[in-house]
Amino acid sequence: MAEEEHPSVSRFREYLRINTMHPNPNYYPALEFFKKQASEMGLEFKIIESGIESKPLGLMTWRGSNPDLKAIMLSSHMDVVPVFPNEWKYEPFSAHKDDKGDIYARGSQDMKCVASWYLEAIRRLKSEGQTFARTIHLLFTPDEEIGSKPLEKFVQTQEFKNLNLCFGLDEGIASPGNKMRVFYGERSVWWFKITSRGPPGHASAFIENTAVKKLHNVIGYCLAFRDEQEKLYKANTAAGLGAVTTLNVTILEGGVQPNVVPASMSACIDMRLPPTMTPSEMKAQIRKWCEDAGPEVDYEIIVESHSVETASLTEDNPWWVTFRDVCKSVDLEIQTEIFPAATDSRFYRKNGVQVLGFSPMNNTPILLHDHNEFLNEKVFLRGIDIYCKLIPALADLQQQDLA
Repeated sequence: MAEEEHPSVSRFREYLRINTMHPNPNYYPALEFFKKQASEMGLEFKIIESGIESKPLGLMTWRGSNPDLKAIMLSSHMDVVPVFPNEWKYEPFSAHKDDKGDIYARGSQDMKCVASWYLEAIRRLKSEGQTFARTIHLLFTPDEEIGSKPLEKFVQTQEFKNLNLCFGLDEGIASPGNKMRVFYGERSVWWFKITSRGPPGHASAFIENTAVKKLHNVIGYCLAFRDEQEKLYKANTAAGLGAVTTLNVTILEGGVQPNVVPASMSACIDMRLPPTMTPSEMKAQIRKWCEDAGPEVDYEIIVESHSVETASLTEDNPWWVTFRDVCKSVDLEIQTEIFPAATDSRFYRKNGVQVLGFSPMNNTPILLHDHNEFLNEKVFLRGIDIYCKLIPALADLQQQDLA
């Protein structure tokens, strides 16, 4: 007879089957799923309307015994990126489990596993009759994959301030090796558009200072910078992508027909800056690239974030020390990094909450946003054990003055 599936795995797969995929995610079925779990565990739950239509947040709360202590937060986003169904072995929202225990579904790594780890660990701790000094808030957020606008609005409200948060956990990334990755900050997201202008004309002539030529010059400077950063990364891959600046040309636009030299051309560029790179320094560099390319070359910043806040990894930070020591106690090798992309954590950190990004998936291929995303059930079950150690240790830190 086939071995009966662990109930925690069954609930994880149930969540994975709820389709919250962009561009049209429906978050309310996911929130109903969380509401049901909160009811089963005897926890408070509420839906928070963000002020953006159909973009609600969910808040589950386990009250601590000492309301004077600041609370901790367990954050996860509900949305997932689109799929290309023809590229998948199994239907992307079937949560199919194969004979090796690999569970295939969009969101299995990014990041419905993390919400499920929180919930299953708390379910176990509650069933054991445990209680903690600090209040624990679980926040379920929408639209993280497209900029987190609902959360950005929520963190500015009095309701968020009333949560009285001081520390939190959010998502990380799988680790192909044995070490587990822990993220204490993240890079800033910059999207900018470079536009060059020049004389148009018939495509049979040699026209000087064309828009194409000048845009080619700018892109050359950008790619030379990219090559420098790639060399830095390859010289110290252990530091992770978050330690360097990445740059990629993502969109080229211009032209009206094949035999007309265009009067303007543009390129959109995605750049991710580590906390060590100052915005003014980078803007000066982009400005110089445009000036050196020739006249009538301009740039426009489309998205500009400043993620300079980081969680302290020093011995005088009890949150970090507690997290690290728990990992040691359960034989986890951890590797600290700057997150290479953008997460909800940046909004919490800007509001004074220390946040670590952590998804305990080691010896697992990195498949976020990829075809055939999966997580093995043994890795999932071990994650519950890890959070069952982490949550009590963090929720029982007793110092009154912890910020």
